[in-house]
Amino acid sequence: MKIQLPVQKNDYIDVTFVDLTHDGNGVAKVDGYPIFVPNTLPGEKAKVKVIKVNKGYGFGRLIELYEASPYRVEPDCPIYKECGGCQLQHLSYSGQLKAKRKQVQDVLQRIGKLEDVVVHPVLGMEDPWRYRNKAQVPVGEREGGLIVGFYQNRSHDIINMEACLIQQEKNDVVVQTVKEICDRYGVRAYNEQTHKGTLRHIMARYGMKTGEIMIVLITRTAELPNKKSIIEEIIAKLPDVKSIVQNINPKRTNVIFGDETKVLWGEEVIYDYIGNIKFAISARSFYQVNPEQTKVLYDQALKYANLTGEETVIDAYCGIGTISLFLTEKAKKVYGVEIVPEAIEDAKRNAELNGISNVEFAVGEAEKVIPKWYEDGIIADVLVVDPPRKGCDETLLQTIIDMKPKKVVYVSCNPATLARDLRVLEDGGYRTVEVQPVDMFPQTTHVEVIVKLVLKV
Repeated sequence: MKIQLPVQKNDYIDVTFVDLTHDGNGVAKVDGYPIFVPNTLPGEKAKVKVIKVNKGYGFGRLIELYEASPYRVEPDCPIYKECGGCQLQHLSYSGQLKAKRKQVQDVLQRIGKLEDVVVHPVLGMEDPWRYRNKAQVPVGEREGGLIVGFYQNRSHDIINMEACLIQQEKNDVVVQTVKEICDRYGVRAYNEQTHKGTLRHIMARYGMKTGEIMIVLITRTAELPNKKSIIEEIIAKLPDVKSIVQNINPKRTNVIFGDETKVLWGEEVIYDYIGNIKFAISARSFYQVNPEQTKVLYDQALKYANLTGEETVIDAYCGIGTISLFLTEKAKKVYGVEIVPEAIEDAKRNAELNGISNVEFAVGEAEKVIPKWYEDGIIADVLVVDPPRKGCDETLLQTIIDMKPKKVVYVSCNPATLARDLRVLEDGGYRTVEVQPVDMFPQTTHVEVIVKLVLKV
């Protein structure tokens, strides 16, 4: 039997928006049937065209806005509606912070069944623009010349771009300069359809505190036409560049990096600081793209850990050791584990760089390494987790419950999987004390969350 939906494709309907989804679409309901519409905000009234219907929900396009939200603003970026990089530039910054807090509250209640947990107001930025220290942009061609930009929403068409308002200005200058030099020396863009051409992406990394710049040219072929002249001109035009690197990715793939990386000129790494801790950053290092807010996040982690200098701390999913190294300032001993061998090499190098000796790093899956440590008598007083978007592995959650550290500090980039995992920890004997969202990515829908849990007595 065919279900009769309250709307059909190509219908024009008048709606009032009641909510915002985790990916920034306004939500309107017709007889309880949700319709998601980009570039709309809660409280707004509008005419929309229904462009797609599924059994449980539909999608629409804004046709006419009858009544605007008091939080609506005109986006500063000229290509905002075409580019998929930001989703919330049409929402004022105070509105963004409110929406992100509500998103966290909603999922904790809906998924985690956590009704009474304190969710603090989001810690935002004084200036929510120009915060990203890494630009990674695809290269294309138009009318015979190179273009750089971001992919159009839900496509692989490149929107030509000269400036990105959430990127450091230095990175904009670097990307445009490198593009122009490569264009002049006849370097052709990689073509996904034909699998021909050379230059796939240009990446720029900028040390916010040091001013050092790294350029990474990601190419399909090992050969780079006129390489010597290109390098000489880059160095002449961009004196802050300390490293020029080539990464070779010969595969038909959407994955940006290939397996082979070689230094063309200068150093293998650049340096930057978060707080007082110095980090060496290579072409493939994971390093937080907003170091100013990373410091805010890690200060909060330290506050929730509340270390006295006598504790053993385990940092699961430690990456290049960023949180681990912060924790060493107040802990007796820190153990970090991470599945990516290169990240652990970076972590060890960063510990050495800062003269930190009360930390040990291990390569492996947290859910296997931590139980082994437990068997060997290494028991955490405080356990810190900062997992990928999919959240913690079930085995790791069970290990935490078995090990019974007095405190768990959970750092999350995905409120939904966080809420799921908090439910498991709550059922396993922990109490969620408080939740602090941090805005690491203004103008986008992403929100980082840090949570303090304690063992129920």
